[in-house]
Amino acid sequence: MKRLGVLLISLSVIACQSEKKTTGQTDSTNAGTTSSSLTYKYDSLQVFSKTTTAIDKGKADTAYAKIVYPIFSNEQLNQLVEKKAIDAAGDVDSEKPKTYKEMAASFVEGFDSVNGEPDMGQPGAWFLDDQTKVLVSQPDYLCLEHSNVSYAGGAHPNSAMVFWNFDPKTLKEITLESLIKEGGLPELNAIAEKIFRKNEKLSPTASLKDSYFFEKDTFSLNRNFTITKEGLKFLYNPYEIKAYAYGSTELLIPFSELKALAKPNTLLSPTP
Repeated sequence: MKRLGVLLISLSVIACQSEKKTTGQTDSTNAGTTSSSLTYKYDSLQVFSKTTTAIDKGKADTAYAKIVYPIFSNEQLNQLVEKKAIDAAGDVDSEKPKTYKEMAASFVEGFDSVNGEPDMGQPGAWFLDDQTKVLVSQPDYLCLEHSNVSYAGGAHPNSAMVFWNFDPKTLKEITLESLIKEGGLPELNAIAEKIFRKNEKLSPTASLKDSYFFEKDTFSLNRNFTITKEGLKFLYNPYEIKAYAYGSTELLIPFSELKALAKPNTLLSPTP
């Protein structure tokens, strides 16, 4: 549906679209400084289509894309976050956008390319709302929360939220395997399943087959996590383990359950 040539054309005429972007002005609500000297502020851009599709009673559909993202003092980190945001958007083109601006323009161009076609989907303005926020900022832990909500025809919008965990000194990803002792993941999964069944009001032996989407009908932790003040929090997005109507599912494993499993000198290690 979207081809590189069309994308380049759409980018060349982007000035003809309505685009708004912050200019670096900050206040106490949208700027901060990490303890590891990673200063940041939030910036944003919006791209609107001038193409509309007339629907009944004088209404018209159009499209817009809004992207909000942090700008750090570390340019390498900025490039890493921008790439992850583009990858998470799930663009199916063979030529993926390389910048936030290209990502927004590509989405709007998608609306323009199918405008008025019978298979466009149910009426409704197309939109993309993509936001990356600094969730946790500590000397040894940087967690970003990335949310993507979009509608491009169909029964309902699609949404997903993921956590990105980094060591702010090295910019290396903090994985679950790097926090849990070798061989400890099965035990962690067993602990999580007990919590999950309690939250879902399921007995220890109740089948997961009919109401959940776990592979082979067996509970498993995903790798979408953040470390909170209470413990290790996992998030399952809509459609991941339940029907869309049930929304997202959170699962918190408290620190008290992690004492025997945490690697020494990591973010999950018990404090003295």
